[in-house]
Amino acid sequence: MPESGYLALFLVGLLGGGHCIGMCGGIVGALSFGGTARPGLHLAYNAGRIASYAAAGALAGVLGGGLDAAGTALSAQWPLRVGLAVAANLMLILLGLYLMGATRSLAWIERGGQHLWRRVAPLTRGFLPARTLGQALALGALWGWLPCGLVYSALISALTTGSAWRGAATMLAFGLGTLPALLLAGLLATRLNEMLARPVVRLLVGLAVVLIGIRGGAHALGLGM
Repeated sequence: MPESGYLALFLVGLLGGGHCIGMCGGIVGALSFGGTARPGLHLAYNAGRIASYAAAGALAGVLGGGLDAAGTALSAQWPLRVGLAVAANLMLILLGLYLMGATRSLAWIERGGQHLWRRVAPLTRGFLPARTLGQALALGALWGWLPCGLVYSALISALTTGSAWRGAATMLAFGLGTLPALLLAGLLATRLNEMLARPVVRLLVGLAVVLIGIRGGAHALGLGM
């Protein structure tokens, strides 16, 4: 994946902070007891969450590499590789439109992960309330598998990398983008979130992600953009 792809996913994570707060806000709030923020617990929770993203990215990268190898064996390497690359960049375009407020059509992606989450969710109760760094870390690692359209969209990009470490790096870039919103929300700081919610900021960054997706898709198709 080119550096622009990592940047695009970082921006998606950063500007998708409002969506992340909606998905994880209840758990993040539970890490503050009596209205008192505990930075160590929030850092541990987010470290666990991002580690799960990276692990999922590594798995996606390995799967993508397997598909690439299968395509080579079937003498269909080019169509398969191009198809995955185009799909990933189309998803970037969709994410850019989501950040711009032009679409809310990510819910259908989340439905695919409900079966896995029904198995993972009961495990989280064993770490609530999280009062130690270990409990917060484990809680974050489990919560990282919560069905989320933004996460699953980023995983499609990880799928195209064809390797475990590139897939992990892809999801690490996305996860680090989500960190400021969730960390600051947990520490009851709202200034950054207010800035990211401004329509002009979301429009400009969403447009940048759309353009990166268009350029990547055109490159995959050999159009020379």
